[in-house]
Amino acid sequence: MKKIMRFTLMLAAALLLGACSKEEIPMTNTVALAGEWMMTVDIVDGDEVLEDPYGLGQMLFITYNVNDDSAKEMWLDDLGNFWGTRVVIPCSVESMTFGSSTPVDNVDYDPIKVTVTNGKITPGGTTSPSGMPADAIECYIEYEDDPGTIYYIHGYRRTGFVADE
Repeated sequence: MKKIMRFTLMLAAALLLGACSKEEIPMTNTVALAGEWMMTVDIVDGDEVLEDPYGLGQMLFITYNVNDDSAKEMWLDDLGNFWGTRVVIPCSVESMTFGSSTPVDNVDYDPIKVTVTNGKITPGGTTSPSGMPADAIECYIEYEDDPGTIYYIHGYRRTGFVADE
């Protein structure tokens, strides 16, 4: 009887442990570039950078994958916090860069096109306001309805700490 009890307990334990195996969740192709970003908008005027000329302070932007999960494009979205910018832009996950020398359609501010250039993400490239290391992001944006004005948008990956908001 003791052998049957032991066997039953061992079988139950084996079944429970086997049932607890975790299923691997696949990541999107642009996961390294995707995230929530606390951004500041400056204006580039020749060799001079006008820091936060509108007094907007930091605002939330997000980057995320496109519907077909292409590794060559991603969304850049200001969530309506700046200019109503939501564009699909070319990207390179390998080099952690994004942008295009040609204007792309702006979904939230149609028919205005947007040119996003020299975009890059630098892992651990900056420090958040709380002093924690964070990924840095930067790019230059020019809007079709404001030609010649180059906006330098830069910031850090949102950490979730209250001190960094």
